[in-house]
Amino acid sequence: MRAADIPGELTEILVTEEQILAKLEEIGARVAADYAGKDLLLVGVLKGAVMVMADFSRVLPVTVPMDWMAVSSYGAGTKSSGVVQIRKDLDTDLHDKHVLIVEDIIDSGLTLSWLLENFESRGAASIEVFALLRKPDAAKVEVDCKYVGFDIPNEFVVGYGLDYAECYRNLRDVAVLAPHVYA
Repeated sequence: MRAADIPGELTEILVTEEQILAKLEEIGARVAADYAGKDLLLVGVLKGAVMVMADFSRVLPVTVPMDWMAVSSYGAGTKSSGVVQIRKDLDTDLHDKHVLIVEDIIDSGLTLSWLLENFESRGAASIEVFALLRKPDAAKVEVDCKYVGFDIPNEFVVGYGLDYAECYRNLRDVAVLAPHVYA
């Protein structure tokens, strides 16, 4: 589904599917060079990273294992409490693995910061982050992100795995959701 297929619900397309796929090719080449000869593991954070992980793994010129984790932070309303609960843990032992966390978006950075500490405590040889999207103006904590696809404004975005109430994940582009949809 393209953004044009749902007029009135989106205010602006920030990144097109074509731009995303080109960026994945570019970053995939960098990752392949950076991890040549290393025991690389891709870790996706459910559910948002599904589209990024699928397309990113296919541009890599080598076979690479992937694993998934589902986490959730609780708090009143829309604010994170900073407490992260693991909903689905990894199936892979991280000890001595070179982990690349594949994220759809870095917003506040709170959950990702927690994940980095958690993975470090599990004995990973190295941990880096690839985020397709990053909202620099929304950051509450600084997270070192080695690979960034696109910096975007601090808007409510959907598409390419990002949702609102479990909808819009299958949108091929990343677009700003019209405020009247979620107000």
